[in-house]
Amino acid sequence: MSAMIDIDQIFREDHDNPPSERTLPWEETRGGIAVVVEPKPHWAEDMRVFRLDAREYCRYAEWTAHGGRARFYGHIDTSGDDLMMQARAMIAREIADGLWG
Repeated sequence: MSAMIDIDQIFREDHDNPPSERTLPWEETRGGIAVVVEPKPHWAEDMRVFRLDAREYCRYAEWTAHGGRARFYGHIDTSGDDLMMQARAMIAREIADGLWG
């Protein structure tokens, strides 16, 4: 019987990849601001960073250059917390469906 993989282990293994190759969101903190970085879809010019506790975002390049001083813009329906919850729910469904083992 193989050992079951858990959601946290999947996130840890994805985090071992360079940022441009990650497929799951991850948290970063700079200048006292916590954000969640959304992995870059194949069509996007840059990744987006969402404030963990607010519906605001900026470009990853802006975040890496300016950290907590980066300019954030309002986003109608997404925060960093929302991104993390959606990713964790997706992985939980995939584990339940036997897609991870």
